[in-house]
Amino acid sequence: MKRSIWIGVFAIILIVVVYVGYTLLTTKSHSPSAEANANLKGTEISVTYCQPFKKGRLIFGAKEDGALQPYGVYWRLGANEATEITFSTDVAFAGSPVKAGTYRMYAVPGKSEWEVSLNSELGKWGAFEPNHDLDVVKVRLPVKSMDDVVEQFNITFDTDSTGVLMNFSWDQTKVSVPIAK
Repeated sequence: MKRSIWIGVFAIILIVVVYVGYTLLTTKSHSPSAEANANLKGTEISVTYCQPFKKGRLIFGAKEDGALQPYGVYWRLGANEATEITFSTDVAFAGSPVKAGTYRMYAVPGKSEWEVSLNSELGKWGAFEPNHDLDVVKVRLPVKSMDDVVEQFNITFDTDSTGVLMNFSWDQTKVSVPIAK
C-alpha cells in the first residue's frame, strides 16, 4: 500500500515538473530574448529583455477596451523576465543622475506620456511589480505616435552629438529616453 502511494506521489511530481518545464520553454519562444547595446563616449549601455508580438491585439489602451497593456498599469517593458539595463559608468537618464550598475527597468504607460523607472531590485520575474521603495529614478516621457505598425516590441538606440536615445517601439507607439554622460 505504501509503495503504491509513493509511486503515485512520484508520478504527480514528475508530471508537474515536466509541465512547468514545457511551459517555460514554449512561452519563451513566443517572446524571444533580445539584447540592445550602445556605446556613449566610452560608456557601455546594455539592455536585456524579451520581445512579445502584437498578433492583431490592441496593445496600449483602456482596460475596458481589452488592451494587452492597459494605461496606468505596471509593465515590465517586454515579456517573461524583468527587463534589465546596465551602465558601465554614471549617466544622466532623461536628465536624472544614475550611478554605474545594473537596474530593473519598467514603465507605466499612458496615452500621452509614460513613466519609466529604474529599480535596484534584481533577479525577480517580470510579471511581479518591484518594490517601489527601491526605485532609483522615475521619469515622465512623451509618447510619439507612428504611422507604421511595429509587430514585435523592440528596444533600440540612436546616437547623436548630445548622447543616446533609447527607444521603446511597439504597435504604433514610440517612447524615447535620452541618456547622456
